[in-house]
Amino acid sequence: MSYYLGIDGGGSNLRVALVGESLSPIVEARRGTVNPNVVGFDEAKALIQSAVEEVMIAGAPLRAVGIGIAGASLAHDWMRSVITEVLPDVPVTTALDVEIALVGALGAHEGVLVLAGTGSVAFGVNAAGETAQAGGWGYLLGDEGSGYWLGVQALRALTQWSDGFDLGAETLARRVMAYLNLSTPREVIRWVYPPTIKEIAALAPLVLDAADEGDPYAARIVLGGAWSLSSLVTTVIRRLDVPTLPIAFAGGLLTADNHLSRDLCNFLSLPTIPQPQYPPVIGAALLAKIKLNQ
Repeated sequence: MSYYLGIDGGGSNLRVALVGESLSPIVEARRGTVNPNVVGFDEAKALIQSAVEEVMIAGAPLRAVGIGIAGASLAHDWMRSVITEVLPDVPVTTALDVEIALVGALGAHEGVLVLAGTGSVAFGVNAAGETAQAGGWGYLLGDEGSGYWLGVQALRALTQWSDGFDLGAETLARRVMAYLNLSTPREVIRWVYPPTIKEIAALAPLVLDAADEGDPYAARIVLGGAWSLSSLVTTVIRRLDVPTLPIAFAGGLLTADNHLSRDLCNFLSLPTIPQPQYPPVIGAALLAKIKLNQ
């Protein structure tokens, strides 16, 4: 039996899985974040290597390793060296964290993944292996349609209503006040500085719930977010110079059935919300297998 190793360092956790030819996990290990921008390259390296050593079976014929780490998109040589230090004779495929998520979701190295979590991004690969990305610039420069973006729109609903610019924002504004336990709208100023990006993104469900309950103001916000996400997808497809590609959704905001995911399906002419075939860690192993057999 041949084995493949998948390493997913996306999001806030590390997952490492040893799989067989059928891609079923045999041994798995988990750690905290290994984003080198958060914990540093040395700590990330130690966590990854300890997880790899934990899952390896003595004498197992390991054919290839696939690895994708958030925050290491420009550090492919570093990712490769982290693995070759403990597995010196095994081919290593390095990738973006969104790339292994795409391969896992679609079960192939071709298609487009659109992700909406705290941030937003679309990434695609065509049949020739060419890649393209749109979005992923972070909360200061973009991330439209993301949890953070929806959270900011919720806060702006409060300010717009309080100033009398848009009385239609009242329902959503009052939801925000209740959630933040504010007595007056202006108390939000003390809350906003300095909550973290994730705390603001945590307001996104207020917008989605309000939209699902028929609030037209919230529904317009969500529709705008879905349009922005659909634009990321169509931009990636255009840049890859193909008429169409399979589309996958990722991130908590899109894999759930809500106003945002349904609106995005409508914009992209998808009959149902796409559900991933495999998690990203299996996508990493599958990508290694694909690359080995090319």
